[in-house]
Amino acid sequence: MELRVTEHTDEELAIEIAGEDHTFMNVLKGTLLEQDAIQAATYDINPEQSGGQTDPILTLKTDGTVEPIDALDAAAGDLRSKASAFRDAFEAA
Repeated sequence: MELRVTEHTDEELAIEIAGEDHTFMNVLKGTLLEQDAIQAATYDINPEQSGGQTDPILTLKTDGTVEPIDALDAAAGDLRSKASAFRDAFEAA
């Protein structure tokens, strides 16, 4: 997975995530929004035919109690745990 930070402040982060689509981005956004410190999380994908970027750009805003990059790291860890739990439940079924 290739990541490129396009904007970073104490409360906001915008990061381009190469090669991903709505499936992954919706799950990541939802996981971010479960955190109390996240005030907003969204992503944008412009279709290739519009001349815009083709890779999604995730944008998140915190309430200032946590660094945005730390919030993203926590969400990634939570997502990893959820995926492992799902795999374990699926294999046990």
